[in-house]
Amino acid sequence: MDLEDLVRLRRARDRMDREYAQPLDVPALARTALMSPGHFQRSFRAAYGETPYGYLMTRRIERAKALLRRGDLTVTEVCLAVGCTSLGSFSSRFTELVGETPSAYRARSHEQGAAIPPCVAKGLTRPRRDRPGATQTDPRTQL
Repeated sequence: MDLEDLVRLRRARDRMDREYAQPLDVPALARTALMSPGHFQRSFRAAYGETPYGYLMTRRIERAKALLRRGDLTVTEVCLAVGCTSLGSFSSRFTELVGETPSAYRARSHEQGAAIPPCVAKGLTRPRRDRPGATQTDPRTQL
């Protein structure tokens, strides 16, 4: 991948970071990167290790966690505020990345996290799929 492609991919990724709550789809992001949708998806995955949709959903879940910690919005309001249109899909992805439902996350105390410096908290609170103890199998290897 050449430097020009990386610059264009970064432009699309920056747009996802800024406009995560807006309706974004692969064709629109591909136009931002001046690439075809297929080339954009392949290049994005090669550069960042995840699909554009996966990256966007991670951004949305990060923001949702912050809104849920505040405690003044319902799970449905948070879902809509971060750009998700389906409460079921939002809850499923949140549970997959965070390890608990949005309602359970909102209900528990988050005061311990307040004592953690922001530079450390960012790494500790970023949603991840590779949670300790979670077993992940590659479906292509299953018979």
